[in-house]
Amino acid sequence: MSFFPKISFHREVEEYLTKVFRNNELITSLGAKETESKYQSLLSHLSHPPAFTTVRVNTHLSSVKHVKKMLLEEIQKQFKGICVPVLEHPELQDILLIPAIGPRQDLKKHESEVIVGAQCGYAVLRGAHVYVPGIISTSKFMKAGDLVSVYSDIEGKCKRGAKEFEGVKVFLGNGISELSRSEIFSSHGPVNGMGIRMIEPVYLSPSFDNVLPSHLFLQNLPSVVVSHVLNPQPGERILDMCAAPGGKTTHLATLMHDQGEVIAMDKIANKVKRIKQNAELLQLNCIKAFCYDGTKALSVEKREDEQEGPPFLPESFDRILLDAPCSGMGQRPTMSYSSTLKELMSYQPLQRKLLFCVTCKGTSYRRRRHEGSWTGT
Repeated sequence: MSFFPKISFHREVEEYLTKVFRNNELITSLGAKETESKYQSLLSHLSHPPAFTTVRVNTHLSSVKHVKKMLLEEIQKQFKGICVPVLEHPELQDILLIPAIGPRQDLKKHESEVIVGAQCGYAVLRGAHVYVPGIISTSKFMKAGDLVSVYSDIEGKCKRGAKEFEGVKVFLGNGISELSRSEIFSSHGPVNGMGIRMIEPVYLSPSFDNVLPSHLFLQNLPSVVVSHVLNPQPGERILDMCAAPGGKTTHLATLMHDQGEVIAMDKIANKVKRIKQNAELLQLNCIKAFCYDGTKALSVEKREDEQEGPPFLPESFDRILLDAPCSGMGQRPTMSYSSTLKELMSYQPLQRKLLFCVTCKGTSYRRRRHEGSWTGT
């Protein structure tokens, strides 16, 4: 039985997904009962965190063995006697895996409650503490130092500053308040910093806030696999078309031993800034980031200027990585998916535009050197 309720959707989205999943081919292969069982299991798993937290080692600065040792020491400090292993991935040599312990069902709930937003709640389930911007409501007389139980408002119906909430809420664990209610909801403007320090989370995962920031990059496993499949080589010129926040970009540069050039693009300026910050933090110098629309990244017309940024001419790159914008429905944990069917279907035309730009409009990669070496995700 699931600890959390299965993920919920808009009715039209659920009807669409149900129809797609219960297709004739799958039913013929597995039978109607097994097909339905797998579908319900999928919905349940989406609302729970992954079994492992995945971190990528910045092998540009240090070895996996050395970082593993430092990480073990950090986790021992956080968990205070609870033994949690750090495992090396059997196939990907720059990946460390930390098992998530939970769900812990024997935690005592406290009278004083804190309600957080859904996104904050998902972060808590992955090991984060609660920061003030994520807090929506607290009990009336909560003071700094109080033991509190933290809940997630997964439907987004709790009003900011409410003194109690009777709507749908999911228990995330217990913590200690760092601030009083009056300090959190101060009229002097938003308060930053930690609001609740989690001491008994439902899922025990390490917090990576300021933990070895130059040596580790918190990154989901599929995102790591992509860069290994692309297999960039030192000295090559690589394009990452939709690069923010820079996880794959910095991974590509690391695999290339910071030799060559990685061009990263995103059409939102703040996200491009984040790419540059991550490159600087990981001490990677071969990355150049540009604020530009990926659908317009390539041009067949020769440019007269010597500008190094987009748009680019045909055969400008050895390899291209395209991680096109998507619905994000597979992110875990997610207990409530708020997009409408119209929003869900809007990604397909954009993905086709980006793919057309790579494969047809000017053939941007150097076909003769690396036939078929672009990768799409």
